[in-house]
Amino acid sequence: MSKIQIVPASLERVWEALNDPELLQACITGCEATERIAENEYRIDMKVKVGPVNARFSGKITLVDLNPPESYTLNFEGQGGMAGFAKGVARVALSAEGEATALAYTASAQVGGKLAQIGSRLIDGAANKMAADFFAALARELDAASAAATTQDESLEADAKEASAVCEDEPQGDVAETSVPPVPQADAP
Repeated sequence: MSKIQIVPASLERVWEALNDPELLQACITGCEATERIAENEYRIDMKVKVGPVNARFSGKITLVDLNPPESYTLNFEGQGGMAGFAKGVARVALSAEGEATALAYTASAQVGGKLAQIGSRLIDGAANKMAADFFAALARELDAASAAATTQDESLEADAKEASAVCEDEPQGDVAETSVPPVPQADAP
């Protein structure tokens, strides 16, 4: 499976998102948990439906050949009990497209068990749907994060203007010097 997807965010922001386990968990359909278990290695739990097969998979993803913020390779493997197993590799490359980012990926996988019995057409269809859902969710998350950052920046700017206006409106009278009487000291025993 090979595709190029345009993501409406900067190259650096997309790279950060693709390396943020919490954001990825929110974007992967059926993902129930992601946990960092080592540098560039994650444990993942997810529910998957492929045709008539419903399964809960546990597995791990390892990031190799990292070239920030341009590319990396994901190695993945998962066990789904009676449903079977899946393992494979995905190569991801990012490039700037104006203010957006082109994300090109090529993935290949091997499946076994019941998954292998349902045929490649159903598996390919499910994989394509999961990829489309992932990129739609990623775009929504990045848009939401961008909107939140813009709102926060606008709020801070408004607060700064308001504080500046208050300071300008207050009369700037002469500052009188005052003396404070000394505090009496207790005698030491």
